[in-house]
Amino acid sequence: MSIAYGLPIAIALIITLIVLIATQIHPFLAVTSPIAADVLVVEGWIPDYAIKQALTEFENGGYKQLITTGGPLPIGFYLAEYKNFAELSAATLKVLGMPEQKLTAVPVTKVAANRTYASVIALRQWLRGSGFQLKSINLFTSSVHGRRSWLIFKQVLTPEISVGVISAETLYYDSARWWNYSEGVRTVLAETIAYIYVRFLNLQE
Repeated sequence: MSIAYGLPIAIALIITLIVLIATQIHPFLAVTSPIAADVLVVEGWIPDYAIKQALTEFENGGYKQLITTGGPLPIGFYLAEYKNFAELSAATLKVLGMPEQKLTAVPVTKVAANRTYASVIALRQWLRGSGFQLKSINLFTSSVHGRRSWLIFKQVLTPEISVGVISAETLYYDSARWWNYSEGVRTVLAETIAYIYVRFLNLQE
């Protein structure tokens, strides 16, 4: 086959590959794969609209307890009533109608990096110290961060605790056409790089 005939085929294959990646990368990263669980764990840094989605999931999912995680606020720490995302999101859930007796905040001490890893380590330590018995959880997080958080939570908690995941639908851009929005491009590309880094180079992120 001559170069003249081979070049259009190569170009068509490259275009097809780009289209496949563009259409499949968002649902891959924003994975939702829940399991039967009594506890819903919410990453406390997610935006308020996602917190409302988490509350709906709790109310409809038959859970007995909701646990929020998260480290110190990156801005407004000295002025804020709540100093970390775990307590801030828990307070937000209370305002939205979450029963206080079914809500627990598990904050993380100051950490410069590996925030998700530090959160799940703190959660594991709290579970062991509290005597809270459970065999499975569903992790609720934000959109394309889902795949990465799920990977880290599973690596730390299994096989003792099975982990499912629910990724909130983003309101910042149309997830089906994320490439048409600057926020979508920044978020998807950043999370793709971060997932590859965590998956193949360094779990603790």
